[in-house]
Amino acid sequence: MYKAISDLCRIEYGASPNKVRSDDNTGIEIYGTGGKVGFSKEALFNEPLVVVARKGTLDNPILVDKPCWVIDTAYAAIPNCDVDVRWLYYQLLLFDLKRLNESTGVPSISRDYLKKQKIVYQEFDVQRKIADILSTVDDVIEKTEAAIDKYQAIKAGMMQDLFTRGIDTKTGKLRPTIEEAPELYKKSELGWIPKEWEIATLSEVCGMRSGDGITSKSIDEYGSYPVYGGNGLRGYTANYTHEGSYVLIGRQGALCGNVKRVDGIFYASEHAVVVSVNSDTNVDWMSYILESMNLNTYSEASAQPGLAVGKILCLRIRVPQLTEQSMIASVIQSLNTKIEAETALYSEYNKIKQGLMADLLTGTVKTV
Repeated sequence: MYKAISDLCRIEYGASPNKVRSDDNTGIEIYGTGGKVGFSKEALFNEPLVVVARKGTLDNPILVDKPCWVIDTAYAAIPNCDVDVRWLYYQLLLFDLKRLNESTGVPSISRDYLKKQKIVYQEFDVQRKIADILSTVDDVIEKTEAAIDKYQAIKAGMMQDLFTRGIDTKTGKLRPTIEEAPELYKKSELGWIPKEWEIATLSEVCGMRSGDGITSKSIDEYGSYPVYGGNGLRGYTANYTHEGSYVLIGRQGALCGNVKRVDGIFYASEHAVVVSVNSDTNVDWMSYILESMNLNTYSEASAQPGLAVGKILCLRIRVPQLTEQSMIASVIQSLNTKIEAETALYSEYNKIKQGLMADLLTGTVKTV
């Protein structure tokens, strides 16, 4: 059984928040098409609702279960008394609101057009059961996302410590800070560094050169060797340019400065800079050093900005001995492993959610 959206909820216009914005956390949040955008001195709506974009990003409905303000580029979908607001949110999420776009410029949806759309209707007790199931999955997704954020924050802080204090190779722990043990440090042009470390330019510890040109006709799904560009794997080809352990840096485009570790036999395209390390340099450590340097800021102005390799090779870095480099890289890799595991779970849980939504909200699978 289908019902028009107008039979399930009221569709109200949002309003400009300019006169009600607050610099303080009032507890009343302002919502736009992309999510929370600030706080309001008063609520425009007091009922639970779903924020639906009127203009802009159309496929991102937002569930709000407390008083809020909705801005004028969005609608507030306020459910009738016999409609569970969470069920309505999931139905609108499944519906794919992008297909209602009526504009050739900025994507937009008219209220009358939105009201006429029909979705599968289910009885209230079924709505609640479905909403409970999907909310449970969302809770798991949210916790997984929080774990990813936590590990990424730990990694960022750990990298800062590892690249300035390093690891005591005898204890396997971070060195004490300079305040705690000033005798372990010495002055350098990059500030205080552990006594065992040196300062060097990147050109003294690694080499950099652009990859080789390759035509799209040479790339297919069945070649023997992977082809890597600035954005990762591009396909496969019959020939290769490198064998061993390297770091690739995106040379042009949106991923200029993007860092990727590559092992084995592969073809590096002209869209990547290939970094080879000296015998007394750990390639994993080098990849993390480069990752921390925001290399996209070193680009050459042209019709198509590209990485300024000459400038990068002149940059000076702090260099531990090879053993310590390996220990530093190992610590960072262990955090990366946790991030990758949580990211894989996040992807899997989202697939489960999409499958459940498709089955439950269409009535393909009945709740018990």
